[in-house]
Amino acid sequence: MFPIYDPTIEDDRAGLQQRLESLRAAADPEGKWATLAADLIRDTRQRGDSAIVEHMQQFTDPDFSADRMRVTQEELAEADKRLTGELREAIEQAISNVYAYQKHIKPGDAETVWIAEAELGLRWTPITPVGLMVPGGSAVLFSSLIMLAVPAMVAGVKPEDITVMTPPPYRKEGEPAKDISPITLAVAHMLGLSKVYRVGGPPAVAALAYGTGTIKPVNFIAGPGHPVVQAAKMRVNGVVGVDAFYGASEIVTVADSTCDTDAVAADLIAQAEHDPGKCFLVAWDRAVIEKITSAIDAQLADRERKDAIGASFKDASFAVLVQDQADAAKWADTFAAEHVNLAVSDPQAFLQTVQHGGEVFLGNTPVASGDYYAGPSHTLPTDTTGRFTSGVSCYTFMKRTGTVAYPNGMPPRIIDHIATMAEAEGLDGHAASVRQRR
Repeated sequence: MFPIYDPTIEDDRAGLQQRLESLRAAADPEGKWATLAADLIRDTRQRGDSAIVEHMQQFTDPDFSADRMRVTQEELAEADKRLTGELREAIEQAISNVYAYQKHIKPGDAETVWIAEAELGLRWTPITPVGLMVPGGSAVLFSSLIMLAVPAMVAGVKPEDITVMTPPPYRKEGEPAKDISPITLAVAHMLGLSKVYRVGGPPAVAALAYGTGTIKPVNFIAGPGHPVVQAAKMRVNGVVGVDAFYGASEIVTVADSTCDTDAVAADLIAQAEHDPGKCFLVAWDRAVIEKITSAIDAQLADRERKDAIGASFKDASFAVLVQDQADAAKWADTFAAEHVNLAVSDPQAFLQTVQHGGEVFLGNTPVASGDYYAGPSHTLPTDTTGRFTSGVSCYTFMKRTGTVAYPNGMPPRIIDHIATMAEAEGLDGHAASVRQRR
């Protein structure tokens, strides 16, 4: 099913290192995805709508035209009207859950504090306007729209200041072109979002950063997607703000002999079906690994996307046979994966030994609960970037600003301190500016 590496064996160590280097290469600013993204961004900057239309014709619909870029209000309303029954109920509850969680964690302005006769504070304000990248080329991920738009709105971004970029499905040879899923359109309308465009890939990122004849630029871009889309976001960072590198979905599962091997196998399959997806299994008992791989074999035949799942297991997944729990925690931190599943006897205790990862699922909790429903956003760091960054939340769409005030004037000794420091740096203008307040 997938290779098993034992780090105590020299050849296996070398194989593991190669795997890690391959993971980190996805976010490399000099890598292949970055080069491709740069070319597409440059073309979109130069030719605007024309470049976008050609890109969409190549990947989605040969008859795509500029007048189809923006989804009409009638299309959004009609999709919303048609969304009924249990699916609508589930989506409404998921939206409510995400709202509740994001409101719970939303930071408030800090109380002011007096230090050296200055009144100091910290205020939080939303970043606005923003653009959201919602995948749609290889799978209908209307859940990503919830997981991006709700945190943004809780942060204070108004619905009218949110632009959504979501492409129709990629067209397969010999098949007719398809449109954006009506479920995605319905969710947009339910959330009050009116600026929705049938655009994807690096051209969508470029349009959000620089604007085109049809699409207005924003100040911040967020969202998951293919590594080339993530590379495009990194490329425009500085022109606009961006969230982080949220590429191909992945999971690291730490399992011991007490785990439900069928449940672990199902979670691994769920990540592999993202096409591409990456699965890392860590255990200190080879029998556990073998039981899980057998369970994968037994379940795979029932999955509709079994070809993509099989390819993910074959090309991008592996198991690591470690020495003990401490060694397992070390390897989990090394992968710093998007999803971390602790399928062990005491997950709360094990959690205290793990530092990195986008989101942690304890015990027999399915990762899909976080993908769709629980509350934290499923937009999370990938390709080992969980070592230094976090997933999307209301924090993502907020910036913090310090405030400084001397309501009672600046005391002479403070003026002298500041002026002395400024003059020591050779900045007499700074010194004069505080002495002016004497």
